[in-house]
Amino acid sequence: MQIGRVRGAIHSTINHPFYDGRKLLIVDYLDTGGEPTGEYVIAIDTVDSGAGETVLVLDEGNSARQIVDRSNAPVRSVIVGIVDQISIP
Repeated sequence: MQIGRVRGAIHSTINHPFYDGRKLLIVDYLDTGGEPTGEYVIAIDTVDSGAGETVLVLDEGNSARQIVDRSNAPVRSVIVGIVDQISIP
């Protein structure tokens, strides 16, 4: 899993039927200091997150397919949580 910040959304008129009715978000990965690493992912939103929110991203195909409950889904990354606070001792 990775921590990231939602930058924006993806909108498409033509896509695989699996994506109908699903929200796709662009998520910038963050380092331990909360700064963007320069890497990003496009993920399915399962927790109703939005731009600017810090989120927890599951970025592994098989686990992502288990979250959406479709064994043959064309998906790799899923947003599974909204982060309220990060504490590093």
